[in-house]
Amino acid sequence: MDKNSRLSPEEYLAAEHLPVRLIIEDVRSGNNVGSFFRTGDAFRISGIELCGISCHPPHRDILKTALGSSKYVPWRGHKTAAEAIEVLRGEGYKIVSIEQVDGSIMLDQWAPEQGEKWAFVFGNEVRGVRIDTCAASDVVIEIPQLGVKQSMNVSVCAGIVLWQASQKLR
Repeated sequence: MDKNSRLSPEEYLAAEHLPVRLIIEDVRSGNNVGSFFRTGDAFRISGIELCGISCHPPHRDILKTALGSSKYVPWRGHKTAAEAIEVLRGEGYKIVSIEQVDGSIMLDQWAPEQGEKWAFVFGNEVRGVRIDTCAASDVVIEIPQLGVKQSMNVSVCAGIVLWQASQKLR
């Protein structure tokens, strides 16, 4: 496939996927959730787990930013991230939260092995990933930041993390 050809939704579903799922924990903005779908499509991830207060397709704000990708990027809903983690562990995924906590490692230090499947947890826009979710994770990763705020939009974080994952897992 050359860089300018596009997959049809049917071809997307049949194609090989990056062995990555996103766990979206209590993300309040439907626009952010839609951005997860669109970015997930760009990296051809395995799917998205929508947890807690995170809205589900076909929410209008998701549709606005997903630009149709929520119709073919696989997703499931869960009451909690803990529930999603339990399901994904049963499917062979390792769990990694994206958060700034003591003991986190920097994204560029993350060293997955070929053949591993990973689920990345992204948290609420204000509170981040819950501490109990971080504790239930196999690893917590932090994105190095050089500015004053030491904070960025959650869907922007997903793009950075998925880029790194695609480089290390493909």
